[in-house]
Amino acid sequence: MRVGYTCSKKVGNAVARNRAKRRLRAVAAEILPALGRPGWDYVLIGRPGMTATHPFDSMLADLRRALEKVHRPREPKR
Repeated sequence: MRVGYTCSKKVGNAVARNRAKRRLRAVAAEILPALGRPGWDYVLIGRPGMTATHPFDSMLADLRRALEKVHRPREPKR
C-alpha cells in the first residue's frame, strides 16, 4: 500500500505544514499497518486549523473510522 500526505498553504507557513505532515505520518504509521489494505493508495490531507492542533487520540480515531467506512462492503444497486 502507498500513502501520500498533502498540506496546502492554507494550513500555514512551511513550518506549520511540515508539522501537520509529521502528525499525519505518525497517525498513518500507527493505524495503517493494522487497518490498511494491500494494493490500496491512501492520501491524508492536512486541514487548516485542525491537523496541527487536533488531539492526537482524536486523529487516530478519525482515521480508524474513515478506514472502516471506506472498506465497508457496498450495498448492490437496484
